[in-house]
Amino acid sequence: MPTVTTGARLHFGFQNLALAHERLYGGVGLALAEPLLVVEAEPAAELRCDDEAARPYVERAVDVLDVPGAAVSVTERFPRHVGLGSGTQLSLAALIAVARAHDLTADARSYAPALGRGGRSGIGVATFLQGGFVVDGGHPTERFTAEPPAEGDWEVPPVLARHDVPADWRFLLVVPDVEHGRSGATEDRSMRDAVERADPGIADEISTLLTRQLLPAIATRDRRAFGSAAARLGRLNGAWYADEQGGVYRPPAGELVERLNDVPAITGAGQSSWGPTVWGLTTVEDQQTARKAGQDALASAGVEGTVRVVAPRNTGADLAE
Repeated sequence: MPTVTTGARLHFGFQNLALAHERLYGGVGLALAEPLLVVEAEPAAELRCDDEAARPYVERAVDVLDVPGAAVSVTERFPRHVGLGSGTQLSLAALIAVARAHDLTADARSYAPALGRGGRSGIGVATFLQGGFVVDGGHPTERFTAEPPAEGDWEVPPVLARHDVPADWRFLLVVPDVEHGRSGATEDRSMRDAVERADPGIADEISTLLTRQLLPAIATRDRRAFGSAAARLGRLNGAWYADEQGGVYRPPAGELVERLNDVPAITGAGQSSWGPTVWGLTTVEDQQTARKAGQDALASAGVEGTVRVVAPRNTGADLAE
């Protein structure tokens, strides 16, 4: 039975939201080994799916592949709408699993727009295919402006840079039990409002940050410089989103980030995408200390939640037969 296994991703932010610049968006993020998503599929004359939340993604895969149906099981998954990229990973995993069940070959990058993916960030598609740390090139501003093209009428942003993430780096994930992050039409409206107000000067600062700090740090495996630069990228993005999410970080992420920044074992912390997931960069040796710091941060904020420490993923999705 065709099985597709992929992992979550962190989204540190975009390079530009201002209409004054030639390229819009331009995502920056990396792939995680966990939490995992595992999708299995068999050929069928109709659509059967044991996971109602996944069913719309499977329906779309069946439609774009023009096959009669498929029997799909989601045997492992991670939370939706918490800033870990579940939608894109599920869309692409369903596509590949259904295609292989019918002995078809499907290129995830080519099909992604038809699945409604890659319309802003290309990080989800790139990490599904390649893993690692990725910077994408965004979209031409003249085509997107504040109102994007009709759904599917775009190309997935090109990958400008990709690097393996050092195997001994670890990422603390703190997910508070609060209202889920934005998605769908709500996310579209929030992004449109942010783009219409975006200060182009922030994009200029991010450009310098990316080329002089973040990319050199990943290329030279300088963890402290990388964590600091990724955290700064998130704060600059938060200035664009402040009116939409109630501050530079979406509450209670700001309090969690502040607590994590006080821990020597953690070098850089921030919010992934719309949150509520907060990340912190640490090492194999310090992972237990980092985990305890995450638990303490939740307790200090007065919220329940989950804490885990995970490795980076430097390969694409596992497409097992």
